[in-house]
Amino acid sequence: MNAADTAWIIVATALVLFMSLPGLALFYGGLVRARNVLSVFMHVYAIACLMSVLWLAFGYSIAFGSGETGYWGGLGKMFLFDITPETPSDIASNLPEILFFAFQMTFAIITPALIVGAYVERIGFGFVLLFSGLWMLLCYAPVVHWIWGGGFLADGGIFGETGVRDFAGGIVVHETAGIAALVIAVALGARRNKTTPPHNPGYVFIGAAMLWVGWFGFNGGSQLAADGGAAMALTVTHISAATASLTWALWEKLKYGKASLVGVVTGTIAGLASITPASGFVGPIEALLIGGVAGVLCQEAVLLIRNRLKIDDTLDVFAVHGVGGIFGTIMIAVFGAGTWAAQLGGLAIVGLFTIVVSYALVKLCALVTPLRVDHESEVNGLDLSVHGERAYDHSS
Repeated sequence: MNAADTAWIIVATALVLFMSLPGLALFYGGLVRARNVLSVFMHVYAIACLMSVLWLAFGYSIAFGSGETGYWGGLGKMFLFDITPETPSDIASNLPEILFFAFQMTFAIITPALIVGAYVERIGFGFVLLFSGLWMLLCYAPVVHWIWGGGFLADGGIFGETGVRDFAGGIVVHETAGIAALVIAVALGARRNKTTPPHNPGYVFIGAAMLWVGWFGFNGGSQLAADGGAAMALTVTHISAATASLTWALWEKLKYGKASLVGVVTGTIAGLASITPASGFVGPIEALLIGGVAGVLCQEAVLLIRNRLKIDDTLDVFAVHGVGGIFGTIMIAVFGAGTWAAQLGGLAIVGLFTIVVSYALVKLCALVTPLRVDHESEVNGLDLSVHGERAYDHSS
């Protein structure tokens, strides 16, 4: 095991957790009405806690166990019974397995947390926890095994020597979360009040900035070593984010006459999501192109989902994360770093699997706990009606 690599991945692990807590919570919390901001914080925080426990119990074993079928890793590593601080990782022998477990745990936290943006302001809290837990175990963890755990979509699998290329989660994280978000949004139906603008753009800006910084751990850490590859992944991540921010703002200015703060930071997230799968396979020029297109593509996807398809994916999870991740995955083939068959095939297989599992879980969980809050709770806001708290005391 390598001390420098271990030190870097410890830092990267903290950075990825920082993306969720507090980055994603602030980003999403600022976009909703003031009466729902604490519910968003609660969703993200509770998901982080629950996924951590479930990842220890079963998720890590399903994703990175030594299952022989190629479809799941089995339960041989549940609860990490046989892992000590000196046990090297099967995936990265330069790292202790306990650290690889912790690094991947932060991915298992943020992926279901991304879905939160699709259902804010109208969903039942019990449903959030039940769906998120089952979805991570039955959808996310198997997909991790297929691509990152040596499963049937990895090198030597059904696509031959060159399997599906997904450096840090374009398919594993962003496609799965984006599609699940769309499925829940359709099942829930639209909010009763869709016209209220973001209650705190400052929160949105701060959260996006934290996500940008944390993404260096997300992509740079996925190299699993402290070397030039990690440095390149970090650099192209930054270039894509910066470029997408600019093209989003420019496109917004050309169409509406003004470039908004919420718009430019949403462009940042689009650029980050789009470079994620390709960040280990491209250089700065390719990152410039990916980010430049992502700022326009994801903005148009937002308009398509909202205005034409009339789907209330509240905070544009599919349009930004789903479309961004899919676009970046395809660009790997465009730049010759992966095969078209593997990239498109991987997207199709994982996409179909995610739709089926997410839809089934929505129906199953709704039988156990209400999917949507009642009319009065939705109108009054989830903060007070569900959690008994207010974010702001307007009397003082």
